[in-house]
Amino acid sequence: MSTTTAPATYSDLMLDFQSRIRDATGVTATETIIKRHINVALLDMHIGFAEKMPWAERTAVLVTQPSYTTGTVSISQGSVTLTGTSTLWTTVNAWNIANARSGGKVVINGGTEVYEVSSVGGAGTITLTSRFVSATVTDGSYVYFEDEYDLAADFLRPMDWQRFSNGAGGVELISRSEFRRRYPTNRITGRPIIATITDLAPSGNTTPRRKVRFHRPPDAAYMLPYTYVTKYLATSTTGTAQESLVATTDEQIVPLRFRQAIVLHALENWYRDRKDDTRSQEARAGYTDLMTRVVGDQEIGANHPSFRPRMSPYKNRARRPWGGGTGRYDQHGRFDRMESD
Repeated sequence: MSTTTAPATYSDLMLDFQSRIRDATGVTATETIIKRHINVALLDMHIGFAEKMPWAERTAVLVTQPSYTTGTVSISQGSVTLTGTSTLWTTVNAWNIANARSGGKVVINGGTEVYEVSSVGGAGTITLTSRFVSATVTDGSYVYFEDEYDLAADFLRPMDWQRFSNGAGGVELISRSEFRRRYPTNRITGRPIIATITDLAPSGNTTPRRKVRFHRPPDAAYMLPYTYVTKYLATSTTGTAQESLVATTDEQIVPLRFRQAIVLHALENWYRDRKDDTRSQEARAGYTDLMTRVVGDQEIGANHPSFRPRMSPYKNRARRPWGGGTGRYDQHGRFDRMESD
């Protein structure tokens, strides 16, 4: 790192940090702590109070799967095995996806219960995650649908906390608790109008799977574009996207002019851990000031919110002051002439 340039790489950030705390370089234990603080600060920049960081904004398109009702089904009360006739559950559709998959949902013979698919054993065999509670069904109807979909692999959080998609019709975004309260049995298919973000992972797995769940469960293929904040906040010298800085030559996706904010936030945590409240608050003040400028930064030509009163009535009055109506008129309809009867 040049002494006259802003920090760019992971190594630059570390050297800048060490120079600010007046600490010797080459101490492995200290450098390990510094690396952790820098990576935490990098993540904190992008999970704050809904700041819009344009460099971290990504777009993706989610295509929903149609519901499937071909054939008939049979199942005994208390069983988890759903047997289909002419169902073709393992046949792929136009999107090269099987007509039924693990994680999908089934409503059997017009019932009110929604059953989740544990596995698909063949064209006419499905294993449910829970036992069938209604009376035995023979050659009954069914509706298979999918109301949960994986989000982009690098999805960190939505850009807009009010709407998941602004595509045709739009899809409102609500909290998980509100979704559960409003749609305890999510079974009536149609065009999605409500969504919630879920974090699902198998037991024993610490990596959450970011998913979106829809009401209504899609009955057809719908294209739903959405925007989000990426969790890939760093990149290697070979252009590989990654969540954290690892190698000394790695770079963060933050523009060069704002990268010093990472060091300032890391310093705040460093001094906080050492009970140096004065320096921690000084670093925080610097970080807050810079982040305020980051959030308020606008590219040239961007739209700025403004108050624009309707000027046409005033202009029309000025052009035709004796045109009648309310305004500066005397009792005889003459403009701005004060007189009495």
